[in-house]
Amino acid sequence: MIAEKSQVTRQLMEGLQKLSSKIAFIPDEEIVSAIRQLEEKGLPNNKHEDYKYCNIESFIRREFKTLDQTFNPLDLKVIEAYKLEDAINLVVLNGNYSEALSEKVIAKGITIKSLNEITSSEKNYIASQAKSSSDSLIALNTVFCGNGLFFKVEKGNVIPMPVHIIYLNNNSAPSLSNARNFIHIESGAELTLIESFINSGGGKIFSNYVSEKLVDENAKLTCYTFQNEGPLSYSVHTNAVKVNTYAHYSNTTITLSGELVRNNHNIELAAASCEAHLNGLFITKGTQLVDNHTLIDHQMPHCESNELYKGIANGKSIGVFNGKIFVRKDAQKTNAYQSSKNILMSDDATINTKPQLEIYADDVKCSHGTSTGKIDMDALFYLKARGIGEENARKLLLQAFAEEVINKIEVDSLKERVLHLFEKTL
Repeated sequence: MIAEKSQVTRQLMEGLQKLSSKIAFIPDEEIVSAIRQLEEKGLPNNKHEDYKYCNIESFIRREFKTLDQTFNPLDLKVIEAYKLEDAINLVVLNGNYSEALSEKVIAKGITIKSLNEITSSEKNYIASQAKSSSDSLIALNTVFCGNGLFFKVEKGNVIPMPVHIIYLNNNSAPSLSNARNFIHIESGAELTLIESFINSGGGKIFSNYVSEKLVDENAKLTCYTFQNEGPLSYSVHTNAVKVNTYAHYSNTTITLSGELVRNNHNIELAAASCEAHLNGLFITKGTQLVDNHTLIDHQMPHCESNELYKGIANGKSIGVFNGKIFVRKDAQKTNAYQSSKNILMSDDATINTKPQLEIYADDVKCSHGTSTGKIDMDALFYLKARGIGEENARKLLLQAFAEEVINKIEVDSLKERVLHLFEKTL
């Protein structure tokens, strides 16, 4: 327990108070809760069990002593370079939704607007799933979030093209960006959503992203998260997802760069006969830290969840997978599986993996597994014996290891981009 607010949190709040604008879309009681959480708990450090390997406070103290919030004039060619041809491309610049930079949406049944434009009834959704009292980084976003995105697919509409949201930070000095959105898939609707995170500026950026996703009954939301923010980026991504009866939610997260990347993925299977699937792939080098932290909360019967996370760690980098499957007393007939597989490419690299089951129902099928080791030397010898050089043989084995996750990407242009950049990273 932290008795008093840390110096880092105090300096951060004092600096940001000058920069914060009126955020009318956040309920007043949630703002009060957020401020209280920051004052009492401070930012997460390694004394918090959930952040044991990811000391956010230490990173901010070391890398963000001042926050100038200086952003560069935007070169439109940067946006064009990251667009996908077979998708509707939207842009969130420095935490704020930019209608001017986004493509016009002509698909029927979609509502897109900034959070400052939402109605009083829509305001009730905000902070309904991502509670400030549960995490100080959610609290930080709640108090200082930009004018983010409200996105809704109306009842019964199946959107034929993927929607691609580009989160671009374009800073020239150490800066903090708090992007936020609310994604609502109404009953019977379907959407494929791609979220790309990019840093094009010359300054270090701490990006604190919060997304609330509501999937109504019989709806389907397929998500792809692509993280390639570069060595100047320190980011936390929090997804709070609620899935209802007969609904389907899936997310595949690909992490290729970022000095610090923390992914919090919290899924609430809130009604009977719904399902969720999480997949992740990360590759690290140097002193990078990538921390995937998941919670799937089975609340009702006949629900299914699957998790598959793979990591490749090189240099002195650190990879973390901490996943919990929580099965409540009423969640009979639950079917849940969790797997974490990792390859260490150097003696100095570290993988910390902790799959967990917490089960209070007695009629379930739940299991988890984890494996961490070096590259298969027998397979490497086999390839070398057939005339393939050692470097190319290693690349082939790593590509084969990663393909199980990459092949889950069903958007061709995104899959091609991921494969190209993955090979380049190797």
